Amino acid sequence: MNTTVAPSLGSWPPDRRAASTGTGLWVFMGVATALFSLFILAYAMRMSGGDWSPIAMPWQLWLSTALLVASSALLQRAGAAARGGRWAVARAQLWAGGACALAFVGGQLWVWQILQAAQVMPVGNPAASFFYLLTAMHGLHVIGGLVGWGSTVRGARHAASPAFAWRIALCARYWHFLLAVWGGLFAALVWLTPETVRWICGTG
Repeated sequence: MNTTVAPSLGSWPPDRRAASTGTGLWVFMGVATALFSLFILAYAMRMSGGDWSPIAMPWQLWLSTALLVASSALLQRAGAAARGGRWAVARAQLWAGGACALAFVGGQLWVWQILQAAQVMPVGNPAASFFYLLTAMHGLHVIGGLVGWGSTVRGARHAASPAFAWRIALCARYWHFLLAVWGGLFAALVWLTPETVRWICGTG
């Protein structure tokens, strides 16, 4: 009878190469976090300009956010299933998580289309310029994650090993990072106002 042995939790990550890859991902996420923090700081500081004109946020942003939450949750469950040796479940949730991430990118493009149809362009209004910049930067990071996800999917059909489980775990870790970054960007875009910034800075 063919049985599948679950990866040992005591040997996690499974080897030195996997451990170094995980460390490299932490370093990358740290650098990217600093980059996005600077973007949000510049966004807040630019609000004090007299030419700042807030834009109405389309409801589709909430849909995109829900898709990214679902993607992160599905990849987390895929990693847990792989570590438990439930490979068929892990593969199915890996695919579903990637599909939600692709839908997130599509949702963001939909938002851009709606704004441009309303004559909200990347130039002429710094609020609109920052919206396109911030969402584009995040979108590029999502697309980069999808490249890594695609590489994992290509080896998923016949893979059943601790190394494969570790690759899924890294995908999940990166998607949690993308979700956290998007949470900060979404909060800044939707709720941050010039009045709030002046209150925080004590200049109101």
